[in-house]
Amino acid sequence: MKNYKSLVLLFALVTGVSTLSSCQKTKVTEKDAIEFTYIKEGTDKPTNGDFLLYNLEILTQADSVIYSTLKEPFPGYLMANDTIKAQNGMDEIFLSLRKGDSITFEAAAKIIFSGNQPSPIKEDDVIKVRLGAYEVKTEAQMQTFYEEAMQKEQEKAAERAKALLVEESKTIEAFLTKNNLKAQKTQSGLYYVIEKEGTGEPTTPGTTLYVNYAGYLLGGALFDTSWPEVAKANNQFDEARPYEPLPVNVGIGQVIPGWDEGLMLLKKGSKAKLIIPSPLGYGESGAGELIPANSILVFDVEVTNSQK
Repeated sequence: MKNYKSLVLLFALVTGVSTLSSCQKTKVTEKDAIEFTYIKEGTDKPTNGDFLLYNLEILTQADSVIYSTLKEPFPGYLMANDTIKAQNGMDEIFLSLRKGDSITFEAAAKIIFSGNQPSPIKEDDVIKVRLGAYEVKTEAQMQTFYEEAMQKEQEKAAERAKALLVEESKTIEAFLTKNNLKAQKTQSGLYYVIEKEGTGEPTTPGTTLYVNYAGYLLGGALFDTSWPEVAKANNQFDEARPYEPLPVNVGIGQVIPGWDEGLMLLKKGSKAKLIIPSPLGYGESGAGELIPANSILVFDVEVTNSQK
């Protein structure tokens, strides 16, 4: 297995459950006493080394979806290995899955999530699970399937990014007008204002620029800075960290695209403001707690030095 192994999630499970039928069978796990019902029983047990694909939905008692593989680019899967021993009731259910199984059950959140239930769910809240195993693949087939799925997801993400660039350009234009900023726009969608021209040779890919910066969300909230006075003014000063210019090898993908492109426009001594739409920033993933998904970013930057 290659890089798709990193996608394994304990609860990345099953397709939608079919309509209840009269031939359903109910069992109880030895561990945790989870009572689970077969809406449909499969017949094909995957052999060791093969991969069983499944879809999963986890819902609250009120049928609010907590997690669903149907919203993910890749289904849940597990590699068959009959030497693995079940540690809990959830393991028992998953390790016994066969192609064609469609299962539903309810249990306390502390059992479903092994005590790591997401907020605001409480450990004794009843959680519903719908699980369905639908295909068996060899390792080679699994790798091909993964690559094709990721290619499709990348294409979808690129289309979403195009739409966001158009939508966010309107928001950025309004921001510029409100703040009386006259910015230039690159073909990629980056907005920039050169506040002070630098000197020396033009910056080329691989050049190391030493950059002081302050990064803000569009609403003005500071999320990071190399200037101690800015950190103090925003009650974010940390005595344990150094406040100094950040060395960046520009134009080679070391930083977010908006920085890579924006810094290439600067020289030693330059000061500028970069307004970066989310596809050129941290995109749909965001960055930690301070930068939500699809955030437009505003950076004040100053190039203190440049080395070829």
